[in-house]
Amino acid sequence: MTEETSPPDLAPSGTAVDGRVAVVTDFAASDLYDRTFREGMELVEETAAYLDGEGRRDSKLLSRSSALAYAGESMRLTTRLMQIASWLLVQRAVREGDMAASAACEARYRLAARKVEGETPPPADLPIALVEYAVRAEKLYDRIHYLDRRMYVDATPPADTPNPVQSQFDRLSAAFGAPNNSN
Repeated sequence: MTEETSPPDLAPSGTAVDGRVAVVTDFAASDLYDRTFREGMELVEETAAYLDGEGRRDSKLLSRSSALAYAGESMRLTTRLMQIASWLLVQRAVREGDMAASAACEARYRLAARKVEGETPPPADLPIALVEYAVRAEKLYDRIHYLDRRMYVDATPPADTPNPVQSQFDRLSAAFGAPNNSN
């Protein structure tokens, strides 16, 4: 199949996807986006500067096993930061009109929940700066993951959700014997 098709949750206009598109568009134009983007990109730059400079020096002072843990932690940190930056850049593309908000709703742009179960804390002898960058990245990732869920998952009510107003009319009609005018 060479033809691209939309996932089932991205139905034509006039459906629940319109609600998500509006939420995505509003967020991309918001001050919250501006602050989050700035914070994310500053964290990426600060972390890169640390890992390329002071972090290299710090890692050379570690024991062999701690240096291996440092390498693993720095890889996990840079991966997390790339996920954050990617998500923020998709929102910026929407803001600048380079990407349709409906395209940003595609599943491939969603953030996965961060796995906490089974993760072991970093060794105590890792440089504190690396640990602090990792903590900041995890906190930012959690906030962005929350935004992602609110914008792309929670903004779309399930298709079988009854209309609450119609439900109330139906209950009133049943209670007072009035004919149901919903048809």
